[in-house]
Amino acid sequence: MLLHNSYLIYFAYQLKMPFLYLMKKILCFAGSNSRHSINTILVNYVANKIIDHEVKIISLLDYELPMYSLDLENERSFSADLQVLRNIIKDHDALIISVNEHNGSISAFFKNHLDWLSRLDRNFLEGKKVLLMSTSPGARGAKSALEFCKLVLPRFGAEIVESFSFPSFQDNFSIEENKITNDVLEMGLNDMLSTFEHHINL
Repeated sequence: MLLHNSYLIYFAYQLKMPFLYLMKKILCFAGSNSRHSINTILVNYVANKIIDHEVKIISLLDYELPMYSLDLENERSFSADLQVLRNIIKDHDALIISVNEHNGSISAFFKNHLDWLSRLDRNFLEGKKVLLMSTSPGARGAKSALEFCKLVLPRFGAEIVESFSFPSFQDNFSIEENKITNDVLEMGLNDMLSTFEHHINL
């Protein structure tokens, strides 16, 4: 009896048999412009846990975009950096994004990237499955920024398949040892990542 493709993929994933399902391309980045960003540390940590797919980590700092304005768009059109970033996103099946929080929302830096990308291509996240994360030094773990992105990114075509707010980063993560020190958070993150990987294989 032939198994339905989704069941075959599910069992292949559970048995860690990647040759039975297609490897996906996953793009990972943080929404922060700090070179010492804890969100960058978190997204790198999660990205390095993925072994059955092709993972690419980028820094948005490498794509210089001026503060968006309609006048600037009309005068200069769209920069090469912007088009390169859009093409990189288009070339991947899924994204892992970790966002920081400024005054109860996402940073102006990340908002500016979303503004430019959406002007170049309104549906620049179409068909992309997204694992959305956030962290901060505080107990809420940048949850307001996370919730903002959960509402906004689907407007550009994203499917948010999992989200995770990591609280009190310095209390729960050892930068020196590059590991989560809170067992409950570690289990929660692993469960979230397992669900995400299952969804991108469907």
